[in-house]
Amino acid sequence: MSAEPAQTQVGVRSRLVPERVPDRPDAAVLVLHGGGSRGAEMAVSPVQLSVLRMIPVAQRIAHAGRGRLAVFRLLNSVRGWDSRHTPADDARWALEELAGRFGGGLPVGLVGHSLGGRAALLAGDAPTVRSVVALAPWLYPDDAAGRLAGRQVLFVHGERDRVARIGNAVTVAGKLAPDARVGFVRVSGGTHAMLRRHRYFDGLAADFAVATLLGSPVDGPVAAVLGGRRWLEI
Repeated sequence: MSAEPAQTQVGVRSRLVPERVPDRPDAAVLVLHGGGSRGAEMAVSPVQLSVLRMIPVAQRIAHAGRGRLAVFRLLNSVRGWDSRHTPADDARWALEELAGRFGGGLPVGLVGHSLGGRAALLAGDAPTVRSVVALAPWLYPDDAAGRLAGRQVLFVHGERDRVARIGNAVTVAGKLAPDARVGFVRVSGGTHAMLRRHRYFDGLAADFAVATLLGSPVDGPVAAVLGGRRWLEI
C-alpha cells in the first residue's frame, strides 16, 4: 500500500506529478525543486519559477530514458526549508510512494536543484536510491556527512552561482567521497538559475540518470566521472 501524502501541521500536502510513467519501468527518477521561503508554511505553487525550472530537467530525463524510466516531479509540502518538516521529509515520503506503486526493488535516482539538491543528498540514503544528482545545491558544509555509502553522486554547480555557495558543495562532496562514488562538474559561467548554459545542467542530469540506473552508454563529462574523474570544469 502506498504512503499517505506528507502533511504539515496546517494540512498542506506534498504531491507527485508524473512526467512519464511506462507500464513496466526499469527504474524511476524523482525530480526535486528548490525555492526559498515566502512566509510561514506557504504552500508550493505549481507555477512558481523554482518548480517550473525543473520541468525541462524532468522532460530531458524522460526523453533520455526511452520509455524505461518512470519520471516524477515532487511538489513539496511548503516553500523553503521548515525545520519541523523539511523537503527531505517530502522526498522520503515520495520514495515510499514509488515503492508502493512499483515495488521496493525498483532502483531510484534523485535529481534536485538548490534546496532540492540538499533534500536529495539528505534523503539519498534510502534503500531504493542508487544515484543522486545535486544541481547547484544549497548546502551547509556538514550536510550529508557519512551518508550515501555505495551510491553514485554527481554535483553540477555554476561557477557564477551567487545564491548557493560552491565552496560548501565542494566540502560536502569531499566528505561523501570516501564512501560514495562522487563526481563534481563546475560549469564555467553557470548561475544558480541554471539558465545560462542550461543544456549542461539538464543534459548532465539526464546522462547520469540513464547511465547509473539503466546502464546506458553516455559520453562527455558523465562518462569521465563514471570512469573515475572526480573534478571537471566545462
